[in-house]
Amino acid sequence: MDKLKQANLYRSELIPVSGKLVERYNKCLKTLGFKETKLKSFSVDGVGWSPEVAEERKDVHYLNHGDANPHGIIISPLQKGKPVYLPFHSFDREMMQHVFRTHGRKINDITRDSAICIDFDQDIDVFYEPLDILKYDDVSITFRLIDNLEEKQKEQLRLVDKFRREHNFIDETIHKELLDSAKAHGDLRDRDLSLHPLHFSTGSFYTRAFDGVYLLRDFIKPIVVFESKDVYKEAIKDTVHDVLIYHIEQPELVDKLKDHIIIECDLEYIVKTPNYNRIKKFELYQSLKETEHPIKEILDSKSLLKSYLNKIDIKARKQVMGVELYLDKLERSNAYKIEDMVDQSMYFALHQPHSSLSAEHRDLIHKLLINIAPKDVLFLYWYDKEQFYKSYETWDDSFRDWVIDTISNNI
Repeated sequence: MDKLKQANLYRSELIPVSGKLVERYNKCLKTLGFKETKLKSFSVDGVGWSPEVAEERKDVHYLNHGDANPHGIIISPLQKGKPVYLPFHSFDREMMQHVFRTHGRKINDITRDSAICIDFDQDIDVFYEPLDILKYDDVSITFRLIDNLEEKQKEQLRLVDKFRREHNFIDETIHKELLDSAKAHGDLRDRDLSLHPLHFSTGSFYTRAFDGVYLLRDFIKPIVVFESKDVYKEAIKDTVHDVLIYHIEQPELVDKLKDHIIIECDLEYIVKTPNYNRIKKFELYQSLKETEHPIKEILDSKSLLKSYLNKIDIKARKQVMGVELYLDKLERSNAYKIEDMVDQSMYFALHQPHSSLSAEHRDLIHKLLINIAPKDVLFLYWYDKEQFYKSYETWDDSFRDWVIDTISNNI
């Protein structure tokens, strides 16, 4: 991962946590019902998730009490606008933006000497069956401060009120109580520590619950897509809910998404785009065995690329160039079928979210498509960083160089 880090492509926007902030973070963990971390320093993302703490716990979802109860931690106003690197839901970053838009000024004040625990509550205590995911509707976002700071403020205000009554201003006992409170918590009299609950409405989304589920319910008919075959097999036994259920590897899913005007594929247009070139080069890289030149040099050079295209066997060559061969033959005759000439996964990778979709829906469908056919390295980085990092570890070192250049040139 060193090359990715040097290129600022590996969790480059995490916020460092040390000293007093570690103490506050631990208080948040304890308040939320989790064990404290033993780390003396680490880093956090926009929702308060830390890769180092996750590694320590050997649990990437250490801020969750089960699939139905995720949480967040704000220990710094610098978390505003930062990425959520391992979102449990596809809408997690939008929820945090909503939090900072509404309570940004108060967060700046509170995090001077405290920290905020967040509960994301969708009124579901626990998931029992895969289609319980359909219960997701409104998420209630509630807040708790460490050390019960709101209660300490009320106590301090009661002491101030008591101090002002009659001749209490000369009472040394009250003086001491006020000083002790101020030393422990600072002057809380004029601070606004009240963070009222927020609501966030969910439409279509992705969640890591049940090993990964897409819920598309803003279209003709709700569609639920499962990443786990075992969970999918359990879900299709359901006879109560009127929804379409698919496993992500089912070819029929792509047809249904096209029928519902969720995705589209115009091959004549797509072959002229950078997306196609990236996918074609990825296909060629997978077909290459032993090479006399570095992979990056081959993919960056037109002459070398053509040379190696002619060196691979005819079957592999047709897989890499199948789309262009198909379009070339289609100009002369309509007798050719796309499924006979273009590899299915290659064809799926060339689909795009339908042009009529909103930006929010397009991002979600991009993520779904890159999970169906992960062949565009740029989109894989943009829409599924966790899978990108896993794939990156398996790639040839020179191919990694090409990938880093490709991503860096598109940021």
